Amino acid sequence: MSSVATFYNGKSILVTGATGFMGKVLVEKLLRSSPNVKTIYILVRPKAGQTMQNRVEDMVKCKLFDRVREEWPNFHEKIKPVNAELTHPNLAITPEDTAELLSEVNIVFHCAATVRFDEPLKKWHIFENVEKPYNHLKRHALSLNVRGTQQLLVLARQMQNLEAFIHVSTAYANCNRRYIEEIIYPPPLEPRKLFDLVEWMDESLIEDITPRLIGDWPNTYTFTKALAEYLLQQEKGHLNVAIIRPSIVGASWHEPFPGWIDNFNGTSGFFIAAGKGIIRTVKCNLEAVADIVPVDVAINLTLAAGWHTAVHRPKSILIYNCTTGGMNPFCWGEMEYHVISTYKRNPLEKAFRIPNANMTSNYLMHQYWTAVSHKAPAFLYDLYLRLTGRKPRMMKLFNRLHKSMTFFEYFTSRSWEWNSDNMNKLMSQLSPKDKKLFCFDVRQLHWSEYIENYCLGTKKYLLNEDMAGIPAAKQHLRKLRNIQYALNTTILVIIWRIFIARSQMARNIWYFVVNLCYKFLSYFRASSTLRH
Repeated sequence: MSSVATFYNGKSILVTGATGFMGKVLVEKLLRSSPNVKTIYILVRPKAGQTMQNRVEDMVKCKLFDRVREEWPNFHEKIKPVNAELTHPNLAITPEDTAELLSEVNIVFHCAATVRFDEPLKKWHIFENVEKPYNHLKRHALSLNVRGTQQLLVLARQMQNLEAFIHVSTAYANCNRRYIEEIIYPPPLEPRKLFDLVEWMDESLIEDITPRLIGDWPNTYTFTKALAEYLLQQEKGHLNVAIIRPSIVGASWHEPFPGWIDNFNGTSGFFIAAGKGIIRTVKCNLEAVADIVPVDVAINLTLAAGWHTAVHRPKSILIYNCTTGGMNPFCWGEMEYHVISTYKRNPLEKAFRIPNANMTSNYLMHQYWTAVSHKAPAFLYDLYLRLTGRKPRMMKLFNRLHKSMTFFEYFTSRSWEWNSDNMNKLMSQLSPKDKKLFCFDVRQLHWSEYIENYCLGTKKYLLNEDMAGIPAAKQHLRKLRNIQYALNTTILVIIWRIFIARSQMARNIWYFVVNLCYKFLSYFRASSTLRH
């Protein structure tokens, strides 16, 4: 029997961020491994014109739930959505829903956060909630990642039967350090003081002083994640709390099937851009560790930590660094080969160019390849679109990609050392059945196989491309290759003709100069003879 799976049977669980990448995988694994779970409450807010019910319906229809759908067709009955807004006082939950959560919930998994690196510390958005009219609702990095955590803690401390509170952070919350232990580091500023500062200060002024506030953190995302960890330590009260710190979360390794991915964040967007032939150069340290962790590894560790926290009730907060670099390192230089070779064997449909990539740490070389391989083709393609009466879009796309690569460059040019003692101890406490069912031993991960499945996952699940279309995609690549050969040949001929023409001109100029010198010397000698 699985101790972890058995523990969750009969439990009521609250999940934030359930409609996000990690949250969906967490809900699916809970339903599949513990089918007798009592209820999974998910906090959902209306978004982009969709009601709460629409978002939940879209979530359960996702291909991710195909396996659990086959085994338990009525699995959606276990999911109960709760209309909530993390950035609003009291989470904007109705008194009736609040009373039910306080009496029923046994475990809280806090996965919600903004993952935008450039999210401002303070910003006002005005929108109409289709179910509740909220005007001037504050949604920004500090509010989502820190204030939301504080609001959830207030609710959790009132829960009568709560056994564990599991917070999903990031391994880069303390990326301003080279060696990161499984401890909470004090931030340079108390969260409460920053709350007060943001409340009265104008957002434009906050934006001006943000670099001073975040110090040596690279962005507001990592900074606010560090603040949230410290806040948990200060305000957890009697709660049993654990913190999971995954690094760059990538496609699934095994569960529910290899290569599943549903968003363009992180490395996924760059993989697709490389496979489409849009990106040709990336600035990074080829020897730096690409600390990607499969999403199912992070979720298995999260569920195992929830069981351990509830059953063993540690006296202090346990932090789990969920990374691969310390136990099974894989460098960015190796990734370049595997990604490009996979997309050449299994090309994406309607590629812009033949997949290729030039990864370099040299600034000048990167700027050269950006101008030659990115900006020049984008300009020419947009010119072609304008001439044919269509809207130009390629330069705009490249600008967005370059902005994303600039933010991501901090993490591709450095390596970190992670302490993973708590994760290893937890692994040793699992039964053989749990080690298999909730596997998070990344030493068994074969990177070449994983990266290939990751790339295929972007094709199947992100772009919804049929694998039966690979022969046609290969034929398209052959056409692109022929066009490239023809273009290169034309350019070489033009250069050669210019060289020949310039050589002939150079010879004519040389003959003229030599002849002029000869005439001058002849005149000089004749003048000398006459004088004598």
